[in-house]
Amino acid sequence: MKTLVPTFRHLLLAAALPAAFAFSACGDDDPDPVPAVDQGKVLLSHAAASANVQVKALINDTEVGQLNYGQSSGYMNVNAGTPTLKINNSANQTAASQTITVAKNQNYSAFAYAPTATTVGLLQVTDDLTAPASGQAKVRVVHLAQGAPTVKLSQQTITGPVDIPNVTATFPASATATTWASNFVSVPSGTYNLLVTSGSPSVTVVAVGDGTGTGVNGTATATATKNYESGKIYTVLVRGIVGSIDPALQPRAVVIQHN
Repeated sequence: MKTLVPTFRHLLLAAALPAAFAFSACGDDDPDPVPAVDQGKVLLSHAAASANVQVKALINDTEVGQLNYGQSSGYMNVNAGTPTLKINNSANQTAASQTITVAKNQNYSAFAYAPTATTVGLLQVTDDLTAPASGQAKVRVVHLAQGAPTVKLSQQTITGPVDIPNVTATFPASATATTWASNFVSVPSGTYNLLVTSGSPSVTVVAVGDGTGTGVNGTATATATKNYESGKIYTVLVRGIVGSIDPALQPRAVVIQHN
């Protein structure tokens, strides 16, 4: 039997194998992951009584949802930047178009509303979703009821409406108006019979009631209540057209819960 003695050439080949495998492994590495796109979140709400039909919402010409009059979406992820928000009517014609601003990790609400009885506009507001203190809820009012005076939020008591401080809003005079949405304020969590009121002393514009929008001109749901939970954040949205002969288009108040 012969004993095989490795030659110098064999030793060189053996030494080269690990290096070859190493270079082969490097060549098969997966490509670097694509960096995540910066995004914010946008909630859409159809409050345009002038287009009280189902509409399509598009961001940069991509459809992101369909909303009936009075309906709101949840928050959706939108790439940061200045995308174009469009509202298309039932004939798929653009009823409103506006550039909105979306920043990384920020939250916004965008509302379709009726600047006049026959037109549709868009408004955007930043949503501060910082959690309230324990035992508290946060609430604001958004005024998109055409023809209604400056409004505020009040709590119905046995002695009459008692105003919630620092919650007032005015119907937008233009697309650049800012006072149509109040800031969020903290209130003790609990069950409330809230009213949208105006003037001093406070006169009811519409009852919030259970927040479903069934209160018309403050006459229905006059004793209805809603539980505003600890840690939750709410918008009381007032929409409609004062004096409309269509009951569905008369001013109503609905509650949007943000978290």
